[in-house]
Amino acid sequence: MGQKFQYDESGNTFLYFVMAFLALILMPCSYYFWPNPDKPKEKRSGVQCNCDACIIKEDVLKRKEPRKKLKRLAIRIALSLGWILFAFVAYKITQTDYEYANFDPYEILGVPLSASTVEIKKAYRKLSLLYHPDKETGDEKLFMKLTKAYQALTDDTARRNWEKYGNPDGPGAMSFGIALPSWIVDKENSVWVLGLYALVFMIALPTTVGIWWYRSIQYSSDKVLLDTTQLYYYFFHKTPQMQLKRALMVLAASMEFEKGHNSQVQERVSDNLEVPALIKQLPNLNEKNKERPLCFHYSVKARALLHAHLSRLPLPPNTLELDRQLVIRKSPYLIQEMVTCVSQLIMLAHAGRIGRLPTLDTIESVMKMSPMIVQALWETKSPMMQLPHITEDMQKYFMSKKRNISTVQQFCQMKDEDRRNILKGLSDDQYADVMKVCASMPLIDFKVQCEVLDDEESANVTAGAIVTVTVTLTRNSMNSLLKGENALMKSSHALTTANDDQDEDKENREVDADGNPLQVQNKKPVWQKKKGGAKKPGGKGKHPPPKKNAPVPAIKPAKSAESAEKTKEMKALPDMDDSEDDGASEGSPGSDSDSGSENPDKQMATSGNEDDDDEWEKCQSRLAKNKERALEGKSKISHPVHCPYFPEVKQEYWWTYVSDRKNKQLVTAPYLVTNLVRVEECQLQFTAPRKPGHYKFTVCLRSDSFLGFDQLREIKLDVQEAKRIEEHPQWELLDEEEEKEVESEESEYATDDDVDDDDEDDDDDD
Repeated sequence: MGQKFQYDESGNTFLYFVMAFLALILMPCSYYFWPNPDKPKEKRSGVQCNCDACIIKEDVLKRKEPRKKLKRLAIRIALSLGWILFAFVAYKITQTDYEYANFDPYEILGVPLSASTVEIKKAYRKLSLLYHPDKETGDEKLFMKLTKAYQALTDDTARRNWEKYGNPDGPGAMSFGIALPSWIVDKENSVWVLGLYALVFMIALPTTVGIWWYRSIQYSSDKVLLDTTQLYYYFFHKTPQMQLKRALMVLAASMEFEKGHNSQVQERVSDNLEVPALIKQLPNLNEKNKERPLCFHYSVKARALLHAHLSRLPLPPNTLELDRQLVIRKSPYLIQEMVTCVSQLIMLAHAGRIGRLPTLDTIESVMKMSPMIVQALWETKSPMMQLPHITEDMQKYFMSKKRNISTVQQFCQMKDEDRRNILKGLSDDQYADVMKVCASMPLIDFKVQCEVLDDEESANVTAGAIVTVTVTLTRNSMNSLLKGENALMKSSHALTTANDDQDEDKENREVDADGNPLQVQNKKPVWQKKKGGAKKPGGKGKHPPPKKNAPVPAIKPAKSAESAEKTKEMKALPDMDDSEDDGASEGSPGSDSDSGSENPDKQMATSGNEDDDDEWEKCQSRLAKNKERALEGKSKISHPVHCPYFPEVKQEYWWTYVSDRKNKQLVTAPYLVTNLVRVEECQLQFTAPRKPGHYKFTVCLRSDSFLGFDQLREIKLDVQEAKRIEEHPQWELLDEEEEKEVESEESEYATDDDVDDDDEDDDDDD
């Protein structure tokens, strides 16, 4: 049986190709590009007040809505037309009279299966006279079928072939239909077909791919120009100790603000008059700086717009105001890239690959720019100006002799009568706007837990171990303070801010009987403390308070629920006194030796196995969570920020990192939390110092959207000497040179003794 290839004459099989092609395009496009009605709700600006800045911002956002609606409508129309075409092609396929349908001669002649030869001939004669091609009602295709059907029922050979092969002609050639119409390969149309092929596959497609590739290689994964990233690396390496105004100059020199790199940037003739006039209003702009590209026109203009934004100066609405919106809209992404560049340089310096080490002040100066730009405030201004209707002239009411209110948290802790008395110059509607914005601001519960994972004793930190700092952020709102749900929160230092670093260090410093600092757990904020002494879980009665000079015990890691239940059962034994309760609560195996058990060794082994199982379960659950987060991706939707001077809707993000504030060093790379809706947990890891001793680190939490909401938590590590592993005779020993290097290697962090000596030197210098 032969094979036969032929093009589709009628276009029936070509419809299958069209339907498959449409399905491959429409299905993913409908999933990704069909407008989701839930997305605009997530991106709304949240709290809206009636201040002038919010009204102007709302008008700006509404002007963008028609374009967004038109784009969504065009996408819906295009996808709808595509699905209509898909349905039409599918309908045509179902209605097509296929050439390869089942051949039934009785059905074609319209005779029953028991028809005689005379009846078959009579039916054929009648139908052939009606559908003969020479007749007016003739149909050549149907006449050929009638002839085949007549031969199949009257000719013995044809009838046997039909009964055996389903075809009167016998076994025919296998036919393969090419899903392309035959006119494509006609000689008359060959020029047009080749021209279309060359236009699509040799010109249009390579050009499109080339343009996409050229644009994509200019940007990093965070959609920042690579030239801008290289510029940041250069300046941060050149100036390791960079101040805030210097960082603003570097930000203004970003290539995103230059016409050649960004087509959205507009250069107008009016800039020759408006920009110099604006520069005259701005002090300390340092516009005469000769460094390149800091002295370029685009950089000076962007710097002037940043200073004008931070000073809240009005700008011409149709020229510089549009440029300001472009610069401010790009700034948060550029600042995140600057933080990444500084942290990478610091890590490279720790690895010994570069000589100059950017200090901790540099990266924190960069971080400070983000809330300043979002709220349009200089760092020296009061954070109370983040609230609507609050002007600089009203600061004297907050900073009077009776009260010293410098943060929004302190303002929310006051009684409503006192708050209204301070803002008595505002109307009732304006005061309602202030309280509405206060209620929406974040109240972060910042918890820190330090441990060594994958170790038998996770609470003990040895030299060179990998220390994991687990940061748990719980996001509440200031509305809980305004409703009076936390009545005990009356301290003016309830939340630790960056301005209280020195006081916080002194308050959290605890020593033992010999005056040595100890590893202590982070203190809870004032509003989380309860009245009365804390009872011991599972204990009987109250225990006397510890003495002042009593040593503070090191913090143990949190136990699992199963081990906690076992501890309670052990405490409930009648023969155990208070001292045995203490030992049982600490989980020490030796505390069970006096409990009257028959086989203490077996009990100790069982307890050790249970602890190993608990640690293994913790490790596995932690790995599972990390895998789920990696697969889910990182969301960038948290809570909208009240920022009337920022031209777009801003979501609140948070940076968290570990630092050595005495040596002004960054210990871990900053982790950007972008999805803090309610509770979020992240892990920061670093290598413990190689020199045993007492060390002090600070876990920092910084907001990229609010001023005065930063928090610090101090952790103290008692680094012990690492346990030496007994060497096997077959193991290779270290060379003498390597041993000398290991012994002579000093820690890059300062111990508490070094800190005290440095403090004395600083006092002498002062």
